[in-house]
Amino acid sequence: MTASIDPARITILFGGLNKERLVSVASAQALHMALPEAALWFWDADDRIYATSGAALLGHQRPFENPFKADGKSLGSLPQALDLAKAEGRVLVLGMHGGAAENGEVQAMCEFRGVAFTGSGSASSNLAFDKVAAKRFAAISGVPIAAGIALAEMEAALDRYGKLIAKPARDGSSYGLMFVNAKQDLVAVRNAAKIEDYVVEPFIAGIEATCGVLEQADGSVFALPPIEIIPADGGFDYEAKYLAKSTQEICPGRFTPEVTAQLQDFAVRAHKAMSCTGYSRSDFIVSADGLIYLETNTLPGLTKASLYPKALNAQGISFVDFLNGQIELGLRRSAVGRMSEA
Repeated sequence: MTASIDPARITILFGGLNKERLVSVASAQALHMALPEAALWFWDADDRIYATSGAALLGHQRPFENPFKADGKSLGSLPQALDLAKAEGRVLVLGMHGGAAENGEVQAMCEFRGVAFTGSGSASSNLAFDKVAAKRFAAISGVPIAAGIALAEMEAALDRYGKLIAKPARDGSSYGLMFVNAKQDLVAVRNAAKIEDYVVEPFIAGIEATCGVLEQADGSVFALPPIEIIPADGGFDYEAKYLAKSTQEICPGRFTPEVTAQLQDFAVRAHKAMSCTGYSRSDFIVSADGLIYLETNTLPGLTKASLYPKALNAQGISFVDFLNGQIELGLRRSAVGRMSEA
């Protein structure tokens, strides 16, 4: 355990109000097993934070499917809980994904209060969460991206490319992923785009790959071994990620040394282009024409089944050591922020 803070002041914050709250509970289970002395705070669907016990968390079955309920007292709203975290000198291990946790809102609330937390700051989180903006910044760093297609141009694009892919511009865990194989599929995309912004791109055939980036306590940044993904039914959506038994995730991926080096280089470039800190994971397609960047996750899943912990293991880094390093970084950034305000 890191010597910089009392283990009891380390607090795992999980849950949230968005669709990825179920994944968050599974991440929190893995985090609690690695940091058993850390406090557990759950952000429930009623928009309040609750303390909970490790027994309740670990006893919760099928977290990817069933909602979790905390067994402890209410700590109030998120702002009230963060005020308490500030008063008690806590450091937050963010075990959340998507929504306000990954678009920078939670990070901004922590930064405003001077509360230490793990992962990227508010500005880079907000940038990476927007797939359109993330692609633009990745391209600036020299990473190849797929062409964007306007909703009004989808029909012509379908005629040109033969197949399209559509996904929410600001969502994770592959929620809302749609494959456009025929003109009748365009209706579903247009209807979905009435509710939230959508990114539409040509479908690019190839191998799905992901590559994590890690910042260590000394500030050095490097890429982890890339992972090769073989989805259960041809698409890496939520069910394929967390529920399907036949999805294969091969780490290290079976890439040539040249492709492996390029994946790692591009992942680090994307991480730096968006000023990410702590850790990130970028997704790519390895096509016949080369690599194509898809997106960057600033709070990738940390469940037992998640990709980032698999890459850590392949690199020979224990999950506990990874977390302690992230806590050290969070404490250091918070201290620097307080000094700059003085």
